[in-house]
Amino acid sequence: MASRSPAINVMVKAAMKATRQLLHDFNEVEQLQVSKKGPADFVSNADIAAEKTIVDELKYARRDYGFLLEEGNEIESKDELKRRWIIDPLDGTTNFLHGIPHFAISIALEEAGEIVSAVIYEPTRDELFWAEKGKGAFLNDRRLRVSARRNLEDSVFATGIPTLRGADHAFYLKQLEAVMTRCSSVRR
Repeated sequence: MASRSPAINVMVKAAMKATRQLLHDFNEVEQLQVSKKGPADFVSNADIAAEKTIVDELKYARRDYGFLLEEGNEIESKDELKRRWIIDPLDGTTNFLHGIPHFAISIALEEAGEIVSAVIYEPTRDELFWAEKGKGAFLNDRRLRVSARRNLEDSVFATGIPTLRGADHAFYLKQLEAVMTRCSSVRR
């Protein structure tokens, strides 16, 4: 069994607390109030409620740490090491709003400008991904390992399509074409 640090435990506790309401909202998604931030970019009451729960829980545990919040605000750190939590309370909002059970709560801890630990919790599958600098990455309590694949052509790729806001679609398509050309079973 992998040993989790106090920081990981605090993030897990915050994610679990926010999960209860997120799953409730997911099961009643047709009732959810949604606002549009920009083209194909939405924020729901579920995002806002989950963010508040996570912030309250993390503030209670580490009152001097700062915050960088996906839904808006930045709260300056009062901590000497400039530690701050980076939070996306509902990573996969589009999936959530379309009833697709593939979304997560993402929380990271930054120290002096470097990410030192992170948690991603996928509530519909009860999967907890976590990592700490120098300790590795885990799924629940099982250590994750890098694939033994040595050739790009033998690998599997997955991607999301970027939203319109701030995306350089021409650059993205060029990158995607390079991967597809090299790895597709159909060669030109």
